[in-house]
Amino acid sequence: MEQTATESRQGGLSVLAYPFRAFFLLTALYAVVIVVGWVAYLTLGLPIPLDIPPLYWHGHEMLMGIVPAAIAGFLLTAMTNWTGAPPLRGGGLLGLIVLWLAGRVAMWIPGLLPYPVVAAADLLFMPVLAAYVFRVLQRYGNRRNFLIAGVLATLTVANALMHLGIMRLQLAWFGLGEYLALDLIAVLIVIIAGRITPAFTANWLRMRGGDPARVRQPPWLEWAALAATAAMIPADLVGPGSRWAGAVALLAGLANALRLAGWSGHRTLREPLLWILHLGYLWLVLALVLKGLSPWLYLSRSLWIHAMGTGSIATLILGVMTRVSLGHTGRTMQLPAGAVVIYWLITAAAVLRVSLAGGLIGSHGTVLALVGIFWTLAFGLFFAYYFPILTQSRADGRPG
Repeated sequence: MEQTATESRQGGLSVLAYPFRAFFLLTALYAVVIVVGWVAYLTLGLPIPLDIPPLYWHGHEMLMGIVPAAIAGFLLTAMTNWTGAPPLRGGGLLGLIVLWLAGRVAMWIPGLLPYPVVAAADLLFMPVLAAYVFRVLQRYGNRRNFLIAGVLATLTVANALMHLGIMRLQLAWFGLGEYLALDLIAVLIVIIAGRITPAFTANWLRMRGGDPARVRQPPWLEWAALAATAAMIPADLVGPGSRWAGAVALLAGLANALRLAGWSGHRTLREPLLWILHLGYLWLVLALVLKGLSPWLYLSRSLWIHAMGTGSIATLILGVMTRVSLGHTGRTMQLPAGAVVIYWLITAAAVLRVSLAGGLIGSHGTVLALVGIFWTLAFGLFFAYYFPILTQSRADGRPG
């Protein structure tokens, strides 16, 4: 699409020229803020200025604070490739950012407002994002991705259940919303990471004289992995933590393990921008298997939740943000010097957190502090490395 004179002038504020720019920076910054505050509360006893149970607040903000911003940054950018639609930019993008920020501010000062107002402020972002995504997909005839818009809309239901649990101080409602949110995010990972990871891998093999056919994607397995993962949603709504819901999760883990095995991830070990995507999907498989085994082996739910959150979600967020930030700013697809440490840090954080949740290591406070340090460094270094990239014009001079 040809850039107009007005858009060119807007491009002077490059951070509003494309959705991934602002939302990726906000994702990284908020990931640092929330974990620093949480670890300081747990290990040093520093107070968090809240009027709600801190555990509820932490669980909510990790899922419904960090993740939606990352989803918005990627999805609003990817849609322009899928549909040919112009990107959301300028005032429209700024308005969406303000909605997200309003939710975050409200969740940090809930004692100063009636809680229904806090919940309403936080609940606005996701349905507005879902409506915009659906409208663009509909206008440009991209029905293939309607499911994604539906998942975004249903995340609002999960968020509302979490707020209901907070408002009534009932862990059952909050836990139901948390399960639903994690299941929906798993579906998004299966759709999006399951689409880009094998495609990028096959292209990378082709460019280096390899055989892209080594990346196998049997259609029946693609559908089986998605169907089994989506089946966790009704299973968890009816019987969260039950053995039959665990059996569904095990089936999803097996289907996604077979899917991942066909993508030839071992051939990408020389390319960090690729192996990090395979690793993030491997964490998803592990999380689903642990979830499935939990009711049978009486494992702590914290084990699979942190394998999913600190492992799969955080790893894929950083993997996708680093890749998109380079490719969509006209730069070569090569990590900045030393930036691979971001991947090692988030991996160390995930391994330690899951090991702690599984009782494999002791010294709870010390390990939590290390997890917080590694997490904070991973997202903080993303912010430091990519702030100049995301706030400057494209390297190739093109709009966006």
